[in-house]
Amino acid sequence: ATVKVVVATTVMLSFISFWRAAAIVLSDLASSAYYVGGIAETAVGKSAPWFILGIMLFSYAVRAIYIESCSMFVRGGVYKVVHEALGGTLAKFSVSALMFDYVLTGPISAVSAGLYLGGLVNEIGEYGHFASLKVNPPYFAAVFAAIVTVYFWRKNIIGMHESSEKALRIMQITTVMVVMLIIWCLATIFKNGYQPVPFPTHEHLKFNPDALGWLKGTIAPSITFIAILIGLGHSLLAMSGEESLAQVNREIAHPKLKNLERAGFVIFIYSMVFTSLVSFFAVMIIPDSARPQYLDNLIGGLSMYLIGPVPLRLLFHGFVVLVGTLILSGAVNTAIIGSNGVLNRVAEDGVLPQWFRHPNKTFGTTSRLINTIVALQLLTILISRGDVMMLGEAYAFGVVWSFAMKSLSVLMLRYKQPGHRDWKVPLNFHIGKTEIPLGLMMITVTLFALAVINVLTKKTATIAGVIFTIAFFIVFEVSDLYH
Repeated sequence: ATVKVVVATTVMLSFISFWRAAAIVLSDLASSAYYVGGIAETAVGKSAPWFILGIMLFSYAVRAIYIESCSMFVRGGVYKVVHEALGGTLAKFSVSALMFDYVLTGPISAVSAGLYLGGLVNEIGEYGHFASLKVNPPYFAAVFAAIVTVYFWRKNIIGMHESSEKALRIMQITTVMVVMLIIWCLATIFKNGYQPVPFPTHEHLKFNPDALGWLKGTIAPSITFIAILIGLGHSLLAMSGEESLAQVNREIAHPKLKNLERAGFVIFIYSMVFTSLVSFFAVMIIPDSARPQYLDNLIGGLSMYLIGPVPLRLLFHGFVVLVGTLILSGAVNTAIIGSNGVLNRVAEDGVLPQWFRHPNKTFGTTSRLINTIVALQLLTILISRGDVMMLGEAYAFGVVWSFAMKSLSVLMLRYKQPGHRDWKVPLNFHIGKTEIPLGLMMITVTLFALAVINVLTKKTATIAGVIFTIAFFIVFEVSDLYH
């Protein structure tokens, strides 16, 4: 008897170019340009842009870790790498921290979009003399965020795939807005002059008392090295979204590694120009007296202080908000897809009850996982009541711990699996037969220093993050033992 054999090959998959891969990651990463400037300035004062610039430069080093791990595994995500290097227990801890990051990505992006929209509504009301057209931005943002989250929850239950085409279009529109903003800001500076951005020296660092957490009243903030770490810690969320690079790695076209490096470079240049310049321009152009009222919609405030007639500036403000709503809403969707993907892989290892993976009767999606994620996101929006500063602080907790564990794992794997690597984080030296991965060591030490300073300076974030991480960890651990 003849036996029919079906061979499933990867040829059937539609692979994406590095441009599209970069666009998907940037939908998450570039969205932070909309809120990180205000969060950092609230914490450290007018010197904040220098810290954001520092974090954007450091993000290239962190991206190198992801490229090395992706060259070793098909998916170079946190769970797989930490599990391989440090074992199941620490892998569960890392995924728990990462889940805290993902659960907050959606709310912070949606709330930020709502704050921009609320700011625009109030600007139109003020300039058009419509007395009734006034909203309370935080509450308006919280309601808007909840609506956007519920919309994407429904789309993901039905089975909405991350469209690289759509991500590319959004990034093209964003690029038009960024180019217009840069040219217009430069023209404004050329015509009206600018306020200098103070260098982060001791006399210029104005730490908000809340930004010091448990270090308030101690000698620590007066030590230069610690003061710089605190500033960097409050700017960390400028490089959120790196994990998305590991998620899209499998879909990148051949030559995979070369294209992954290219995507990484495009992401670095784009986020560097957009996120850093926005924060510099905001301090240089918006008067000190007016800037505090724009800290939660910085690019909106920037558009209102450019040269040119008011209707034209309002029109550009509208364009900024439209682009922001697109890119930030895209980040909400990426957060749901990303956390669903991570939890699915954890469930595959038997670390999460199979009940969660039960497919939806109508659409076949893992709706129970999606429901859990979105319920946590809606709860986060409700607790925050539209306070983007509070969300930003909490968000940084998950970001930095998952990065630190990932970096330590890649370092450990250099010794546990010392074989050939297609790509390595640079700065490697040999003493006899022993390799000294200096670059990797420096990145790991820096990430752990930032993680520790974050714990000490962000009380609410640390308490919330630790409770959330332990709760998720217990669920993973109990399920693992049960299986």
